[in-house]
Amino acid sequence: MKAQLVLKVDNIAARRLFLQKHALLESPNGASKGEDLLTLIKRIGFVQVDSINTVERAHHMILWSRRQNYRPPNLAQLLEKDRSLFEHWTHDASIIPTEFFPHWHYRFKQSAESLQSRWKVWRGAEYQEKLNLILRQIEENGPAGTSDVGKDEKRSKGGWWEWNPSKTALEYLWRTGHISVSRREKFQKLYDLTERVIPPAHRSVKPTKEDTVEWACSSALERLGFATPSEIAAYWDKLSLTDVKAWCEQAQTRQELIPVEIEAANQGKAKLCFARPQIETDLSALGNPAQRVRILSPFDPALRDRKRAEFLFDFNYRIEIFVPEAKRQYGYYVFPVMEGDKLIGRIDMKRDKASSALVVKRFWPEPGVRMGKGRINRLTCELERCAQFAGCSDQVVSHTDLTSDH
Repeated sequence: MKAQLVLKVDNIAARRLFLQKHALLESPNGASKGEDLLTLIKRIGFVQVDSINTVERAHHMILWSRRQNYRPPNLAQLLEKDRSLFEHWTHDASIIPTEFFPHWHYRFKQSAESLQSRWKVWRGAEYQEKLNLILRQIEENGPAGTSDVGKDEKRSKGGWWEWNPSKTALEYLWRTGHISVSRREKFQKLYDLTERVIPPAHRSVKPTKEDTVEWACSSALERLGFATPSEIAAYWDKLSLTDVKAWCEQAQTRQELIPVEIEAANQGKAKLCFARPQIETDLSALGNPAQRVRILSPFDPALRDRKRAEFLFDFNYRIEIFVPEAKRQYGYYVFPVMEGDKLIGRIDMKRDKASSALVVKRFWPEPGVRMGKGRINRLTCELERCAQFAGCSDQVVSHTDLTSDH
C-alpha cells in the first residue's frame, strides 16, 4: 500500500484557519440578534457560561468580541423565549444550539450511570423518593431553583458542594436530562421539566451512540479545522479517546480524513493532526485578518484548549482566580488581547461600580511586542468600545503605561 503524503501547514495559515472557524478572522461587525446571532453560535459551537463578572459575564464577552453590536438581551431572546438555545455541559456549563440537543441524550445516560451509585452512597436507599418529590414540586408549582428546595434540610458532607439532599437532587435531575434550565434570575438557574423547555422536534429524537460519536467527532473537527484525536475528544467532552481514535481510523479508511503536519508558533516540534481533504481549499480561501485589537474573554472557545492556544499562538494563559494574590504572575481575572491573528498581551481591568468607569489596572505586552502609537491607539479604541458595551461611562481610567514593554 502506498504511503499517504502528509500535508504540511505553516503556523500562520494554521492560526488563520482556526480563527476563521471561530469567527475571529473577520471584522467584528454585522447583525447580532435573531437568526444572525444563532448562526454565529452554531458556527462556534457553544458559548461558555461563567459566574465571574468583572467587566461582563463570559458568554456576553465571547459574543461581543465577534459582533460588537451585540447586547445581552439579544441572547436572552433566543435562550429563554425562542428556545433555539439551551444550557448544559460541554467541557463546562455552556449555551448550546437546541438543534444539537438530541446528542445530549448520550451524556444524560452517562451521567445517570456514573451518578446513581454515588447518590446511593451519599443519601441511602431513599434517594429515588427525593428525586420524585422534586419532580412533583416542579410539575405542580413551575420552575424552581436551589433557593426554592430543601430549605429545612441539613447540608451533606462529601456530596456535591455539601448541598442539602433536595439541591443535590435538582442537580442530578438536570445532569440526567429530566429537567432543563428554563431561565436565570440574577444568574441563578431556574429549572423546569424538560418537556416544557425543549421543543418536541428536538426532544423526541434519540440518536444511537454511533450517531452521536459521528456527530460529535465531525462537528468538533469542523470547528477546529484540524485536530488530534485528543483535541476532538475534548471539544464536546462527551466521548472517550478510544471512541474518537476508532472514528478517526474508520474515517481515514473511507478517505474522509487526511493527515496534516501543523507548524508550532515558536519554531518548536510540529504536530500531526487530522483534517478534512478540503483543507487545502479552505486555506487558499482565507483572507487577511482584520487589523484591529480585540479583548477576549478568558473562556473564549478559541482559548478553551490552553495547550492548543500555546502551540498555535505561543501564548501561555492560565486563570489565576484561585492563586493567592502574592503568587499571581498577572492578575485575578486577566483578559487576553488579540491583534489580527496574534495574541499580543493580556490586560487586567474591571468595571468600577462606584465611578461607572472601566478601570485598567495593568497591561502586559507579550515578549517582543512593542507598543507603538498605532497599537496603543487601537488598544485604547477597543477599551472605549468595551466600556460602552459594559455600560460604563465614556471615561477609561488607566493606572498603567500602555507603552511599557515590561
